[in-house]
Amino acid sequence: MAGKMHRHQESSSLSRRVSGTCVRTEQSRVDVEHARSGPKRSAKTSAGLRTIAVFEAAKGSIVLLLGCGALDLIHKNVADVAEQLTEILRVNPDGRLSNLFWKLASQATDRLLWALAIGALVYATVRLIEAYGLWREREWAQWFALLSTALYLPGEVYWLLRHPSWLRCGVLLLNIVILLFMLILRITGFRRRQIPFTPAATAPMAMR
Repeated sequence: MAGKMHRHQESSSLSRRVSGTCVRTEQSRVDVEHARSGPKRSAKTSAGLRTIAVFEAAKGSIVLLLGCGALDLIHKNVADVAEQLTEILRVNPDGRLSNLFWKLASQATDRLLWALAIGALVYATVRLIEAYGLWREREWAQWFALLSTALYLPGEVYWLLRHPSWLRCGVLLLNIVILLFMLILRITGFRRRQIPFTPAATAPMAMR
């Protein structure tokens, strides 16, 4: 009887040790996965991503409205529309803005308007999808924002040097801020994934 009780106690002790080792190993794995994926994004990071998402959504919406305007001009006399705009805006008929309206009206064709409308639809769709991804804090959207912003910068610098203006300067600075923000996020995410999984830390505990 005493032998059976002794064996039962040893078996129970061994079971507790194995159970404790499994729990510690699982906890270690969870900790490493948490370290790799990183903690929940800070409030500042989430606010930054959502601010950029709203900015991208606004750009997409404006371009979409312009595309709808181009569609509305198809099969219409664009010169009459330009004249109406000049009267509504109360601009000088001989001024620069009026000349721009007349120049665009003289070059506008149905084929060109269709091309502008389709291009605006594609651009707006891409921007709205990107805005959704940034709002949801998706990694692919961050990569897309990083790459697209980097591609825009050379052209923005070129036009700023050719035709300097406070508006172009502000847009350039804003895009530089967005680029740096996304770059920091991606570098941080890459470093978190480099944390190795080393279960050896639980081995000594298992041998006890």
